[in-house]
Amino acid sequence: MKYEEVRGMRIPVIGYGCWGIGGEMSANPARDARSLEALRTALKLGYTHFDTAEMYANGHSEELLGKAVRESAVPRESLFITSKVSAGHLYHDDLLQACERSLRRLGMEYIDLYLIHWPSSSIPLEESFRTLNRLVREGAIRHIGVSNFDLAQLQQAAALSETPLLTNQVPYSLAQREYVQNGVLAYCQAHDILLTAYSPVEEGRLRTNAALKEIAAAHGATPYQVALAWLASQPRVIAIPASQDAGHMHENLAAAEIVLNDEEIQQLTGLA
Repeated sequence: MKYEEVRGMRIPVIGYGCWGIGGEMSANPARDARSLEALRTALKLGYTHFDTAEMYANGHSEELLGKAVRESAVPRESLFITSKVSAGHLYHDDLLQACERSLRRLGMEYIDLYLIHWPSSSIPLEESFRTLNRLVREGAIRHIGVSNFDLAQLQQAAALSETPLLTNQVPYSLAQREYVQNGVLAYCQAHDILLTAYSPVEEGRLRTNAALKEIAAAHGATPYQVALAWLASQPRVIAIPASQDAGHMHENLAAAEIVLNDEEIQQLTGLA
């Protein structure tokens, strides 16, 4: 596995996105067996970074992730667990309670990385970070990050965080370059902040063309793997593809081992 080394930590460039685990916006117990099997498979394959949120399946994703971890032989300290607080829970008391609920659902004593899922237009960021900083000091969370923040919001968040901001999680893929165009990626790379790419293969709707297929064939890989390898080739970029198919999960993890040459990277970068 390839890692990004940041703030004294080694974070795998390919993590496991838990969107769809246990449901989508609401819990769907009919999905539990498949969701648990996917999480167990991910742990067996060697995934160590798991990304969830209180919004995913209305908290049920966190419950299933915690259950899978407890049932596995994988030590908690070898895992890197990310969760997110929803935009409606960013007032001081609400945020404290949201974090407590996430910890309880996960069945864990701490969350490695806790993100503001979406910026709020009505709740001052200063108040939210006052609470997040307190949660770090108290040990409930170890690192702070944000998600879906534009450049100005990211700069404000970095200034308000008492500990170095660890990531901005945003949509980023071969087709989705908004956070390159708006300066967020360059800012992250210049300030030692990870850009975590979600929907990195566009939820399985990756558009292929001759160049992408040719590069994939040269590496004995799928176009999806090459799309992930392109992201992983960039400094301070990691990706969290979501899949419950064992074959795809294996391929996603293996994508980190694909080494693209400079010409291939330039070709892929020029596809936008």
